[in-house]
Amino acid sequence: MKIIFITRDGDRVEAEGQPGERLLEVAQAAAMPLEGTCEGQMACSTCHVIIGRDWFGKLPPASEDEEDMLDLAADLSATSRLSCQILLTPELEGLEVRIPREAHDMQGR
Repeated sequence: MKIIFITRDGDRVEAEGQPGERLLEVAQAAAMPLEGTCEGQMACSTCHVIIGRDWFGKLPPASEDEEDMLDLAADLSATSRLSCQILLTPELEGLEVRIPREAHDMQGR
């Protein structure tokens, strides 16, 4: 399934993912600068992304723990989510995701 990432520079990068895969893994495979330091344990906000407005309502609501971690994220938006908490489903075919201006992958992926 196709996922579209919009880079900090505004470039559109198409990536392929599979249902059940975490959005973070798809982003990292597409060389997006998302660190995911805590490996999906919701102990950081280094995988913060901004979901396209048209897509945000198609996602399950964020948990209270995710909301707490998002409070620590830079460049926060009303449609911000942690990419480690988004599992791809067929309904998300064509999902548009913006990489925040402040995203950095210190692990150099």
